[in-house]
Amino acid sequence: MSRIGKLPINLPAGVTVTVGKDNVVTVKGPKGELSQEVNPDIKVSVEDGVLSVTRPSDEKAHRSLHGLYRSLINNMIIGVSEGYRKELELIGVGYRASNTGQLLELSLGYTHSIYMQLPGEVKLETKSERNKAPLIILESCDKQLIGQICSKIRSFRKPEPYKGKGIRFVGEVIRRKSGKAAGK
Repeated sequence: MSRIGKLPINLPAGVTVTVGKDNVVTVKGPKGELSQEVNPDIKVSVEDGVLSVTRPSDEKAHRSLHGLYRSLINNMIIGVSEGYRKELELIGVGYRASNTGQLLELSLGYTHSIYMQLPGEVKLETKSERNKAPLIILESCDKQLIGQICSKIRSFRKPEPYKGKGIRFVGEVIRRKSGKAAGK
């Protein structure tokens, strides 16, 4: 058995899970509603507030899908009950971030500003305090979407290993390299 796939999922209060036709799992909670299509071979069942995912055989394909769909459903349940939050910080002289509604404006040392329109499912907030790095705070119930947006924002100016400048997650440690002068 898959160690992840065989674990049951306890449903928190206020969260409802329905398995519709074509094996579409819909999760509703206080933070929103998410749905995921599940492979027809994998069975999802809800009994007494406990969700379980089972597979028909021990074939390699079924084993790999078993853990995958259990993790996806678990992420959806956590998302609609608690939500996900990611914080990015801009390290560099003159790097700024501001937002007007869902439009994010970044000044990252290029000759132009970068504008990014975020989807409505993601809540955006920017903070700029004196003597602190500007912060971009993203909140959503969809883990995949928020991770994809963070990756896109980070790709505009990845952290570099010499001075550590760039966009990084709060608390992330960048491996630093010594420059030319250290070789002497």
